[in-house]
Amino acid sequence: QVQLVESGGDLVQAGGSLRLSCAASRSIVGIRAMGWYRQAPDKQRELVAAIYSSGSTKYDDSVAGRFAISRDKAFNSVYLQMNSLKPEDTAVYYCKAWSSWSDYWGQGIQVTVSS
Repeated sequence: QVQLVESGGDLVQAGGSLRLSCAASRSIVGIRAMGWYRQAPDKQRELVAAIYSSGSTKYDDSVAGRFAISRDKAFNSVYLQMNSLKPEDTAVYYCKAWSSWSDYWGQGIQVTVSS
């Protein structure tokens, strides 16, 4: 079973930056994409950004221009560079991997942005 482990969450002031990392415990056969979701208290989990095996990326409108998703060459790890952070970015951030056979989730990591 593949495990995804997130790191990099922290408490940061508004306007600051954080870099989240997500590493898979082993290579994911048939990997199609990796991405980041977030869930704020009393809100639904939402897709923040995704990167596909082609290299193309997708962003939620709320983070476009502030966040950047990237991956390593082997597609075992994915990163989320978050700049110009806002209090509304506060949430638990989850890493997700999509493959031809299954989807995998990380356990989540807290990002808190203070005003």
